Amino acid sequence: MKPEYILDFIKKSAKPLSFREISDSFNLKSSAKKKLKKILRDLIEEGSIIRNRKGFYLPVREAKLVAGYFEAHKEGYGFVIPDSPKETDIFIPPHATMGAMHGDRVIARLEHRRRREGTIIRILERAIRKIVGVVEKSGHIFYLIPRKKFIQQQIILTPESKGVKQGDIVLAEIVKYQKGNNPLIAKTIKIFEKPQSPKDDINILIYEYDLPKKFPQGVVSEAKEISERTISKKDLLKRLDLKGLITVTIDGESAKDFDDAVSIKKTRKGFILWVHIADVSHYVKWDSSLDLEARQRGTSVYLPDRVIPMLPPELSENICSLLPRTPRLTFTVEMHFSNSGDIKETNFYPSIIQTIERMTYTSVSRILVDKDKNEIKKYKNLVSHFEKMAELCELLKNKRKARGSLDFDLPEPEILLDIKGDPQAIIRAERNIAHFIIEEFMIAANEAVAEFLYSNKIPSLYRVHEEPEQNKLHYLTRIVKNLGVLKEDLKPKQFPEFIELIKGTDYEEIVNYLILRSLKQARYSPENVGHFGLASECYTHFTSPIRRYPDLIVHRIIKEFLLRRKLSKERLKILEEILPDIAIHSSRMERRADSIERDSLQIMRVWFMKDKIGEEFIGKVTMVTPEGLRVRLEDFFIEGFLHLSHMTDDFYQFDEKRYCLLGLKRKRKFTIGTSLRVKVSKVSLDEREIFFDLL
Repeated sequence: MKPEYILDFIKKSAKPLSFREISDSFNLKSSAKKKLKKILRDLIEEGSIIRNRKGFYLPVREAKLVAGYFEAHKEGYGFVIPDSPKETDIFIPPHATMGAMHGDRVIARLEHRRRREGTIIRILERAIRKIVGVVEKSGHIFYLIPRKKFIQQQIILTPESKGVKQGDIVLAEIVKYQKGNNPLIAKTIKIFEKPQSPKDDINILIYEYDLPKKFPQGVVSEAKEISERTISKKDLLKRLDLKGLITVTIDGESAKDFDDAVSIKKTRKGFILWVHIADVSHYVKWDSSLDLEARQRGTSVYLPDRVIPMLPPELSENICSLLPRTPRLTFTVEMHFSNSGDIKETNFYPSIIQTIERMTYTSVSRILVDKDKNEIKKYKNLVSHFEKMAELCELLKNKRKARGSLDFDLPEPEILLDIKGDPQAIIRAERNIAHFIIEEFMIAANEAVAEFLYSNKIPSLYRVHEEPEQNKLHYLTRIVKNLGVLKEDLKPKQFPEFIELIKGTDYEEIVNYLILRSLKQARYSPENVGHFGLASECYTHFTSPIRRYPDLIVHRIIKEFLLRRKLSKERLKILEEILPDIAIHSSRMERRADSIERDSLQIMRVWFMKDKIGEEFIGKVTMVTPEGLRVRLEDFFIEGFLHLSHMTDDFYQFDEKRYCLLGLKRKRKFTIGTSLRVKVSKVSLDEREIFFDLL
């Protein structure tokens, strides 16, 4: 009696089932009924079925219930992100959260289908078990004020939390969760020294997000054993030798893990592009210690002063990394393009390569754009290859844009650290032609793999991205209408045209960020629902198995299929069972990584600005709220907050229709993109916020 059979039986039933009906259908004897009860309890716990008030069992969907993850907002409300990408998010008002915290796995009941508003009725799994915060005291009771603003619950520290005093920064473990607005009970497990540097602050942040501090000993031992291997004849069986191809990696200057390399050839009919990806699956086997640890981590986390890798350095920086002039095992996607950029043929196979050079984005840009004589002379045997890459890149980019792909070219922040690890400057990291080449080639490879798996009906993981929801579209439309560049409501299919329309304007960057914020977050799913942002009907992640667990899964699946040309029914069933959980967990780990990367960047910003109180800067408004303005500085890639009370030249009111702050007497107006001069009034290391005065 397997759980999947029980679940399948309940799903196929035309009505809710009693315990007796289920046990009778399977002809269970009294000794087996105890096991059935446990299976039903487990299915309820994982959110697959529900037991109604009459004691009958039915699937969650049939009860108009939705299983998913709760995304909390600092104002108290939140959204349930359904497990299935075919369902839209559900708004949860503050009174209907049932005490759920950010990241909790929950079941919600849909109360208003048209408004997509609901109530959380069950918390299946708690995401937050440890909290970093500042200790406050009231009478004889110690409280914890969490650093994460979206944790709304009051937290009382147990009497066992000895040695703490008001103002301490501590790590506390929750010992009792309570429903609704009742306080959480937590005990102190670590007291931190007051941070003396951004490095100290990021150390605390790692505890705040409960990131792994080191690899377990068994994982380290397994990684060392693998890294000491040499490539044997057995490794080369059924593997194409491509060492004769001119192959390069192109990455950033500080990169240590190289998981992709490219080769190109121009033919009479068009181009042949080879994308070679590190064959991590050759070394990391299903359910090994390394695999289970990588699955739990989900992704590498890139912080300004360090990397918390998914795989130990023995693999990520050595045996699996495509180091220059070193034979490496890879998996190759070979794509044949016509002269107009249409894909005509694809081939997939295990391979062995040896890169001829480790190139950087800067170096390739100097060759192609700056025509730097020294750089051209240094890499003279590769120049023609880069020129072919640039030519194919342009064809692929134009085709992608023509089909409706969103082409954001937004600057990223780059933190320049001194020898101690303190920020010297925070600047815009401009992207160049080399970034675009690698981006287009990786998109092409990911699409080719996804389409191959989908067309062969092989269970896999897809990278999915749904259209933005109506409420976010209304908000975005209202803002851009007030800028005077739009007269009618903005529809998702008009995004590419609108992005092109605002190119070169003063508010291009800010409006692009607003469009980006309006989009749903891409995620992993065993269901292929397409990728809105890339205007792709079928997309996956395949090109970074060193740092993303879903890529490693996709490698295994395609290799297994190519080896056997057909997967058994049993193997298909196993994949169908495990892929949904891997997709959900990987998406959660990715979101956690995104959050800590944003917070670590903000830590660097406040430490950089803490000595600049009283200094004046020119900035632009990036967001308008009833409380004030968010302002980004021109000199540094830094944002801060200008509170209404610090705008002392007039009485300002928030105009919701025109999405601006308007001065009642002088009629001065502040909206998205408005330039203004500010003075740094306060920098709070505890709040991780920079505050401005208006000049």
